[in-house]
Amino acid sequence: MDESASTLASIWLILLRLVEAHGIDPERFRKTLGIAPETLCDVRARLPGGLADVALEMAAAQTGDEAFALRAAECWHPSNLGTMGYAWLSSRTLHTGLKRLERFSRILGSRISYRCTEERDGVRLAFDHGRGDAAVGPLVTDFSLSILIAMCRVNAGQWMNPLRVHLRRPEPANAEPWLSLFACPIAFGETTDGFLLASEVANAPLPSANIPLANTFDAFLSEQLAGLFADDVVSRCKAYVLQHLTSGMPSAQAVARALGLSQRSLQRRLAALDLTFQGVIDETRHELARRYLDDPGKSITEITFLLGFSEQSAFTRAFRRWSGMAPSHYRGQYTE
Repeated sequence: MDESASTLASIWLILLRLVEAHGIDPERFRKTLGIAPETLCDVRARLPGGLADVALEMAAAQTGDEAFALRAAECWHPSNLGTMGYAWLSSRTLHTGLKRLERFSRILGSRISYRCTEERDGVRLAFDHGRGDAAVGPLVTDFSLSILIAMCRVNAGQWMNPLRVHLRRPEPANAEPWLSLFACPIAFGETTDGFLLASEVANAPLPSANIPLANTFDAFLSEQLAGLFADDVVSRCKAYVLQHLTSGMPSAQAVARALGLSQRSLQRRLAALDLTFQGVIDETRHELARRYLDDPGKSITEITFLLGFSEQSAFTRAFRRWSGMAPSHYRGQYTE
């Protein structure tokens, strides 16, 4: 077990409502785990990740229901996810919301991760609970994905269903709770956890969108992520790049110096993650480009310079390489 793993304390309010929904006294449950009530009200507080595993296994044993964690979808509130919850609500599309979650998920739980990719048949979200083959893994997945589906439905509408879901857990004797929640075909016993959304659903503008507010939340989340995880070289690298893009493209040497590393050390640490400095730069610019293009108040010329490009043609070539389309095509397709 990773002793340094942690979760955002306010997420535990969801878990306490969840056990209460199953007839368990939430106060007794909290006291058994040794969690002070004031900790759950502290927006900056974090709790050990291992304690979350103990809590989920304890709840599963007390309920005797292997599907108990799916009801977390009924128990969440945006405030339980901190700034991420409100950033999610202000997202332009489900796709941008999922990319935002991919980037900042470690704030919610340091072992979990999401990966959002655009594929031919839709937008795929892959979830890694970070527990390997531990028995608690499927419970973490049920808890997390049920909340995420509820989040998508809050933004897009209760009619929103994935095209299909894939889960690592073996097929249960009674799959009805999973079928009822996800309302789509489910493949059990897969190599990954996650779901697929139709492209037109994932990229449709949302009525709850507030782009200026989302950008403000993103800046705060970037600072929070870089501050929480000093060992997270990718987040710290992205945070520096975001701060200095308008002044031109920062060099690997400048970023390394700002992070207190030599250029060789920076490159070595990125290589250990199968990344390159240029790849991190491209991903950062692509994320920011999509965010800016979602804002009709920003012209493509303005976006070009905000991203540190000297010419619009250079930005257009780069965006086409990242996404397979020109910036004007992206804006016309997804923001009309």
